[in-house]
Amino acid sequence: MALLRFLAAAAACIIFAGAPVLADEIQDIGQQYRQGDLAGALDRANSHLAQNPGNAQARFLKGLILSDQGKRSEALAIFTGLTEDFPEMPEPYNNLAVLHASQGRYDAAMEALQAAIRAHPGYATAHENLGDIHAKLASIAYDKALALDSRNKTAQTKLALIRTLLEPAKAAPETSQPIPAR
Repeated sequence: MALLRFLAAAAACIIFAGAPVLADEIQDIGQQYRQGDLAGALDRANSHLAQNPGNAQARFLKGLILSDQGKRSEALAIFTGLTEDFPEMPEPYNNLAVLHASQGRYDAAMEALQAAIRAHPGYATAHENLGDIHAKLASIAYDKALALDSRNKTAQTKLALIRTLLEPAKAAPETSQPIPAR
């Protein structure tokens, strides 16, 4: 019994001793990503994941990199996998929503944002992005109303207001930042 406790304590020491090294590697990959070296950051993320396939932070960074490289289907797969493996994390849901919205799939984006909010009710980015999706849907509805009745002054005014609100954000929801070390 004492031997098992000793082995468990020794294993915990080894795991926790390596944690700062892993965190440093993730921070370095994140910095490389933020500096715009997407190919280098992706190579490092892949190398890291080859040895640490379950690392949520590295997987998330890889999803961000793939998304920025325009590899949306691969990024969708990464973020979807993260929501399945770590349903308590709101960031992957948020980034799924951004990808869905960028492809005009607003219902899927809303579902992903609602899942992010269920996972973390205080996640402000998801609430803001949900507001952006609602505003975009309102814009689409006002466009439709004007297509049916181009003289509708109320719809024109509302559409102009919505477009003003969406323009600074370019109608694109905000992606999450890399997941902080926990």
